[in-house]
Amino acid sequence: MTTPSPTPIIQIENLHKHYGETAALNGVSLNVYPGEVVLIIGPSGSGKSTLLRCINRLETFQAGSVCVDDIPLTTAENINAIRTEVGMVFQSFNLFPHLTVLENVTIAQKVVRKRSPEEAEEIGRALLAKVGIPEKENDYPGQLSGGQQQRVAIARALAMNPKIMLFDEPTSALDPEMIQEVLDVMLQLAKEGMTMVVVSHEMGFARAAADRAVLMDEGLIVEEAVPDVLFSNPTQDRTKAFLSKIL
Repeated sequence: MTTPSPTPIIQIENLHKHYGETAALNGVSLNVYPGEVVLIIGPSGSGKSTLLRCINRLETFQAGSVCVDDIPLTTAENINAIRTEVGMVFQSFNLFPHLTVLENVTIAQKVVRKRSPEEAEEIGRALLAKVGIPEKENDYPGQLSGGQQQRVAIARALAMNPKIMLFDEPTSALDPEMIQEVLDVMLQLAKEGMTMVVVSHEMGFARAAADRAVLMDEGLIVEEAVPDVLFSNPTQDRTKAFLSKIL
């Protein structure tokens, strides 16, 4: 974890997102600094995942602005540029079932980064070793446990050399005994200085790795603080009520 620089790498200003009559985001503003790990928590339907998906424009928004690495998400060209710099790991692993583990990790490298097959495979193997499953490179996703599949998904995202990693409830689909193996990989990324925005309720990870915890509810940021402060001494009644159910 690093001391934030004065210039945010993610700038979200007064973001509004509606699904028909339903407001998912009600004017959210949030800055994230290089090397910072920000954890977003909140009840179901609070807008956490919507906010995360707006950072790389997987969701469009009706008002407000998002700027990533000084690039505003306004034109198709800008959005594509940002997507190559922002890795995303989803709740569902989204691996290609017909490709081997190594092929899953190399395909985007070759198509988007224009790397040679040899270079892509070298990088892929190094990242599979980094996430602790080098022996699985020739297996198919269906042969892996959920935790192993999620680690492949992390390796695939890292293979693009992202400046930012977004994690949308990366452990919620996993059996309890598989959660820690994924969190260990994320913890190592945090120690290495990766800028991360994580939607999760894994409080152990929050205390070990997050610089800031943000509570959202009804499309708004209710409270934000250092994790130990937010969890042990929240100031807002809504935060206290939410934490009482998960701590």
